[in-house]
Amino acid sequence: MPESERRRLIVVARAIAEVQTPGRRRRSESKQAAVLDAAQALFLADGYEGTTVDGIAARAQVSKRTVYDHFGDKETIFLRVLQRVNDALVATVRTAIDEELVSGRDLRQALLGFGHRIVDRAFASSDYSAFRRLTLQQRPAPRLPATVRDRPERMLAERFAELAAEGALRASDPSVAARHFTALTIHLAQEATVDRMDEGEAVVDGTPSTDAGRIIADGVEAFLRAYR
Repeated sequence: MPESERRRLIVVARAIAEVQTPGRRRRSESKQAAVLDAAQALFLADGYEGTTVDGIAARAQVSKRTVYDHFGDKETIFLRVLQRVNDALVATVRTAIDEELVSGRDLRQALLGFGHRIVDRAFASSDYSAFRRLTLQQRPAPRLPATVRDRPERMLAERFAELAAEGALRASDPSVAARHFTALTIHLAQEATVDRMDEGEAVVDGTPSTDAGRIIADGVEAFLRAYR
């Protein structure tokens, strides 16, 4: 099928979807979810190059035409899968910021709580495992834009700006402060957690490793010496 015709069909399908009845819309969303679930499983098992649209359709128990109507091509499907797990991780970070980095709380405890929340919940989640395995795949697997990948750090920078405005944090550039904090804590703890995962050790939600806990504590102290 010519590329121009395929794109035209996608536009038509999306236009039809916009006027679907609630029942048809739910069925359409259910099919999309099934396709993404199937695609994620295959991308993780067989890699980007080893996965085909035919295989995704068969696993999702939908027609190949349905896959093309909803997503267009394999690259788009991969990016949607990656976006979905990224969104789940971003939501975890957003919750950690909102519940740990609260106004009036002791800053040391707030930062420790935030760091441990990310290590204990985000890194131990199946979404993180999937995100890591998908992003480590070699090209031609596509990548999310930098603006999407950097979203958690931008959210943290926004909160640091608020803390600085309240006088709790001394940060002339909250974006730099956020990068420093994540480098001293999250990134180092991530390396320790990934090493455990690579060695086959289970990372249980709510049970931080001793190394990761020590890294978070030391990193918070170093950050506070510079920014408080």
